[in-house]
Amino acid sequence: MDDELLKTLKEGDKRALTALYNKYWKMLYISSFNLLNKRETCEEIIQDVFIDLWNNRSKVEIRVSLKSYLFACVRYKVFSEFRKSKTLHVELFENIDSRLQQVTPESKIIHEELKEHIKVVVNNLPEKCQNVYKLSRYEQLTHKEISEKLGVSTKTVENHITIALKILRSSLGDIYFIVLLFHL
Repeated sequence: MDDELLKTLKEGDKRALTALYNKYWKMLYISSFNLLNKRETCEEIIQDVFIDLWNNRSKVEIRVSLKSYLFACVRYKVFSEFRKSKTLHVELFENIDSRLQQVTPESKIIHEELKEHIKVVVNNLPEKCQNVYKLSRYEQLTHKEISEKLGVSTKTVENHITIALKILRSSLGDIYFIVLLFHL
């Protein structure tokens, strides 16, 4: 449904913007209010996100779900508010531990999308590299155990893991940025 709304939004249909706003404003507001605790500022942030979405509708490229994208936009604007206000900035860092430990609906969504993205990337690695990565990360085997199991040197295992991590890192780009926004 979001894909269809996004498509019609890009075509200039204001009803799509209204539908998206009605669907997401409350969740986005709660997310920003949990950080800022300032009603007016949060309302302005949500308005700005949807105004930006409308103004940039023809250029916007969403590589995650629309919901995740909107939450990331809100978080970015919230952190922009923190940077503007010295008091908010201090509050953010005083409460960073508790914020990192909070499990929110949006953090669950981001986590699931991140896991799915990693799964796709790992499944597209070269076969040997994929096997080594899976043994290392999913079965928690040491480099030595992997080398013995596959009959290769530990240096080969290290090389495959290095390649896998490099590919994963480069594929995460925007997603990694979004994850950081949600967890800070």
